[in-house]
Amino acid sequence: MLVEGLYGEFMHRITFLDAATVGDTPLHALNQFGELETHATTSYEETSVKLQDTTIAITNKVMIDAEMMAVCKNLELICVAATGTNCVDLEAARKAGIPVCNVAGYSTAGVEQHTIGFLINLSTNMHRLAGESAKWAESPIFTRLDYPITDLAGKTLGIVGLGTIGKSVAKAAQGLGMDVVALAREDSVECMCPRLPKEQFFSECDAISLHCPLTSETMGIINAETLGMMKSSAFLINTGRGQLVNEEDLAAALKNGTIAGAGLDVLCEEPPPADHVLLGADIPNLIITPHTAWASAESRTRLIDGVAKNIEAFLKGEKRNLVN
Repeated sequence: MLVEGLYGEFMHRITFLDAATVGDTPLHALNQFGELETHATTSYEETSVKLQDTTIAITNKVMIDAEMMAVCKNLELICVAATGTNCVDLEAARKAGIPVCNVAGYSTAGVEQHTIGFLINLSTNMHRLAGESAKWAESPIFTRLDYPITDLAGKTLGIVGLGTIGKSVAKAAQGLGMDVVALAREDSVECMCPRLPKEQFFSECDAISLHCPLTSETMGIINAETLGMMKSSAFLINTGRGQLVNEEDLAAALKNGTIAGAGLDVLCEEPPPADHVLLGADIPNLIITPHTAWASAESRTRLIDGVAKNIEAFLKGEKRNLVN
């Protein structure tokens, strides 16, 4: 039931379908717009019930597709509490006249930090050495040289997707003394670093970091062919989307020594099944984090503030961060 409010005659019924995705981040910025109902998680089957009387839906991962929009007839706005919008059928929303907003740029610092963290761990084998403290007493000199340790300075980082995050990572890598190149594409424009064609890019880089959106062109861009072009000493980092990587091919490449290591913050299926191909104990030098590159306390606060600003703009009849 709608009640009198600040923005127009009525306040809205706002439903956050998966509030657990932002942890303990305060949501008071959303309360001013209406009656806020939060759910820690929501299955697809539960979505239509929870959105039945909702006018403004907020989702991070819960899918809102054409079928859902057809039965949730009160929906007036969908706010994606993220940058990526693959959890919403944008074309169906456009046809239904439901605007969809996302929040961009809120996690740039955190994703940059996470990416560089992967680079540092992989190049120093810090994660392996720190995890084997039981062996320290066995070394008469304490220092252990069981795993290769290499300098990042002087090495080449290749970036796929030179948007806001890609550029931020590039600057940080340059600060570590790395050379930075980007993968060329058909609509490439001049940028802060050289763009290389596919084969040269994959064969010359000492590390490759993925920051491109998931599209039909980029899906599975990391596969047996491109992994086979890489140096055996090279690292792969993915803080973008899981589907950018063919996980079967990556598992084989790591086992066979085709590349030296990988750091992943995303997987094709999240959460992954227990028998996921990359979770096997026989996969060497692979670091997987559970999609946390974006999730610093500061990033989550900026995210909720961004959602609130999107709702406020909508209620004022303004367009802000519309993606459809």
